[in-house]
Amino acid sequence: MDPAALLAAYEQMTVIRRTEKAAHDLFLQGLVKGTTHLAAGHEAIAVGASAALRPDDYVFATYRGHHHAMARGATPEECLAELMSRATGLCKAKGGSMHLTKASTGMLGSYAIVGAHLPMAAGAAWSARLRGTDQIAVAFFGDGATNIGAFHEALNLAAVWKLPVLFVCENNLYMEYTPIADVTAVARPAADRAPAYGIPGEVVDGNDVVAVQETVARLAARARAGDGPALLEAQTYRHFGHSRADPATYRPAEEVERWLKHDPLDLARGQLAEMGVAEAVLGEADERATAVVRKAVEAAKAAPPADPDEALTDVWADGGAAWRT
Repeated sequence: MDPAALLAAYEQMTVIRRTEKAAHDLFLQGLVKGTTHLAAGHEAIAVGASAALRPDDYVFATYRGHHHAMARGATPEECLAELMSRATGLCKAKGGSMHLTKASTGMLGSYAIVGAHLPMAAGAAWSARLRGTDQIAVAFFGDGATNIGAFHEALNLAAVWKLPVLFVCENNLYMEYTPIADVTAVARPAADRAPAYGIPGEVVDGNDVVAVQETVARLAARARAGDGPALLEAQTYRHFGHSRADPATYRPAEEVERWLKHDPLDLARGQLAEMGVAEAVLGEADERATAVVRKAVEAAKAAPPADPDEALTDVWADGGAAWRT
C-alpha cells in the first residue's frame, strides 16, 4: 500500500472501531435488541482483504461480521439502524446483528450457524466458474469452524473442482469461551489442515492491514488464474467478549495486555508515521471517522421502527412470500 491507500484503510478501520463502540453503548442503553458479537480488534482482516478484492467479488462472513459488511460498502448508519430494528436498517430490521447482508456490493451475508457458509462460498465460486467470469468468493470464519464438518467438506470439494474461492480463518484463539488450542490436534487450526486437501495454507498477522492486503491480493490472483482455492489463517484477537453476555474473564490478563498492544489501528498509525504521514493528518482522519459515526448514531436513533406489515416481504426474489412447491 502507498501512503494514500494506507491512510484510507486506517480511516476505514477507525470508522469500524467507532461503530462497534457505538453498538456497545447503544446495547447498554437498551436500544439494541438481542445480542451482538463485536469485531473490535479484527478490523485489519476485513479492510485489508476487501482492499485486495474487486467490487464484484463475493464475501461471506460469520455472525461476528459487522466489519466485513462495512468493508464491503454498508454504511455505519445502515448497520446501526439494523441493530436497532429500524426501517432504514441494512436488512430493514429482518437480519439484525448476526445477518448483515448487502448483496448489491457482493456482501452475501453473515451466518450464525458455525461453518454453514463455507459450502455456500464454494457454490458462489462454482457459479462464477459456470458463468465464465473471473470473480472469486471469500469465506471468512472463526477458528472454531475448523472443527466443523462443513469446513472439511467445503475445502475438499473446492480442491477437487479447483474452485476460485479463498477460505480465511479469523483465528482469535477462542471458539466462544474455549481456547482453540485445547481441543485441536494441530497448532494452527486452519493452515495446518490445508495439506490434507492439497491446497496452499498460509498464516498472516491479521492485525497488519498491509500484510493482509498483500497476502489476499496474491492468493486472489492465483484463484482467478484457475489455480484453485487457498486457506489463509489470520491471527488476531477480539477486544470484547464473545458476545455482550460474555465478560471474557477466562482470558489471562497478560494475554489480553499483549494483544491490546498489537492493536491494528496502532500498527497502521506506526506504518503511516514511518512513511512520513504527519500526526495532524492522522488526527484529521480520526475526526472524520468520529463525525461519520456520530451522525450515524443520530440518524439511526431518529429513524422510524420497522413496519410489521413488511415482515414477510423479500422472502423470494420477487418480493413475495407465498408458499411454493
